Amino acid sequence: MGTHYKTVWLSDIHLGNKDCKADYLLNFLSHTHIDTLYLVGDIIDMWAMQNRMHWPDSHNQVLHRLMTLSQQGTRIVYLPGNHDAPLQKYDGMAFSNVTVKREHIHVTAQGKRLLVLHGDQFDEEVCFGRIHAWIGDKGYDLLLFLNRWYNRLQTARGRPYWSLAGYIKGHIKGAAKAIARYRQACIDRARTLGLDGVVCGHIHHPEILHIDGLTYFNDGDWIENCSALTEDHQGNLQLLRWTSQQGRGEVIDLHTEPSSGCNVGKPQAA
Repeated sequence: MGTHYKTVWLSDIHLGNKDCKADYLLNFLSHTHIDTLYLVGDIIDMWAMQNRMHWPDSHNQVLHRLMTLSQQGTRIVYLPGNHDAPLQKYDGMAFSNVTVKREHIHVTAQGKRLLVLHGDQFDEEVCFGRIHAWIGDKGYDLLLFLNRWYNRLQTARGRPYWSLAGYIKGHIKGAAKAIARYRQACIDRARTLGLDGVVCGHIHHPEILHIDGLTYFNDGDWIENCSALTEDHQGNLQLLRWTSQQGRGEVIDLHTEPSSGCNVGKPQAA
């Protein structure tokens, strides 16, 4: 039957990129019912497609599934990021049951007001300059290359998917500093607007943190982590990692201070 969510946030799917985990995402979507779906940027990787066309049938199936959801009554809000930036010019426009927004305020079932945006708006505040950004891009390509081959070996051995890229990135000097600066920029924006928190993507680092009275939600990605942020009908938010084809996801153990409206539970089947 699947799990019925009030809200789901997905970002950084990167359709058109060879590292997109479309099969896992299709499995997640086939085991869920969603009232409101936020597509929080970088859904289609137009950057990657400029260099090399990679569009297998699974990527077509993801788009078809998203269109089917909108036709079946799921409200979809699309917030374009930097990799699908040409769509930003449609800010404020609606196409059937899909609305395009650059930023949006979501109100949870518990009345929490959350800013939703991709997060590329803060690149100038977080980036260490063009040379550092270029080195970062090349380094990330190497991480994804290692991740791809490592998980091919994992699959051949009958072992589950594991994000080697995420593990290595977490141990690179300076990465933690850049992530912290990004978090703070997002929180500062939400505070300026008088909100309770922010939901974003962009940096492929899923987490929930409570910072200075506000809550920072990053819904992750479908390149490394295969993660989604979900809200149930009681207003509880949690991060779900979906790296199987068995119709089952696992709640990410966040080790964060608990607060109302952002509870972390046990692994669940959908």
